[in-house]
Amino acid sequence: MKNKIDFMLAGVGGQGTILASDILVEVGLKLGYDAKKSEVHGMSQRGGTVESHVRWGEKVYSPVVERGKLDYLIGFEMLEAARWTSYMNNQSAAIVNRYRVPPPSVNLGLASYPPDEELQHFIETRAEQFQWVEGNAIAQELGNPAVAGVVLLGVLASKLGGSEDVWLEVIEQLVPPKFIDLNKQAFIRGKRLNA
Repeated sequence: MKNKIDFMLAGVGGQGTILASDILVEVGLKLGYDAKKSEVHGMSQRGGTVESHVRWGEKVYSPVVERGKLDYLIGFEMLEAARWTSYMNNQSAAIVNRYRVPPPSVNLGLASYPPDEELQHFIETRAEQFQWVEGNAIAQELGNPAVAGVVLLGVLASKLGGSEDVWLEVIEQLVPPKFIDLNKQAFIRGKRLNA
């Protein structure tokens, strides 16, 4: 067991970022860590930014990740992932959903959305590991794009190691009953991407 693992989840409203951070906290507790989280989602219902800090450790005193100390960045949207790279260091890992939600400035024609290659280069230069994930495409294949975040958690679980059963148990506890099987499938698809 590591002394601490710090995570940041970044997306926009409606992508399941808060549910994913809830799952991550509960998994940490079941694995024997102290776990805390902090989130900002003021305008999330209007497509605004959602950021969630999750920290696992022997004893976690603050739920907020210190800048430059992040272990894992989980980006639910490409540009949002790039916005939070200042929290990373040269040993961090980034797992980024290859999915765009243009911000209002792009929709109004006041700015342009950066190309994938530019975003990838920007994130890669700040991380030891980088992985694009076709999370929305996989979720769409499963029948519901809303589970893309759980696909990302599956990829994260493959990097963290440990029991798949713990993750599936937490998903079963936190997801509404009619979506449990779908979310379990999404998690397993994500986890198997790195098998």
